[in-house]
Amino acid sequence: MGFNCGIVGLPNVGKSTLFNALTNAGIAAENFPFCTIEPNAGVVAIPDPRLDAI
Repeated sequence: MGFNCGIVGLPNVGKSTLFNALTNAGIAAENFPFCTIEPNAGVVAIPDPRLDAI
């Protein structure tokens, strides 16, 4: 089972920092606009006890 989502926002507002906090990816998060030009992809494990029953 998969779920895709994205982070959208204005330049220099902390999208890369949030991405790093969620995925522990360690991408560049500098204090100037347009630091991240290429899209980044990450995987986050979200435990769901309902899946254990399946």
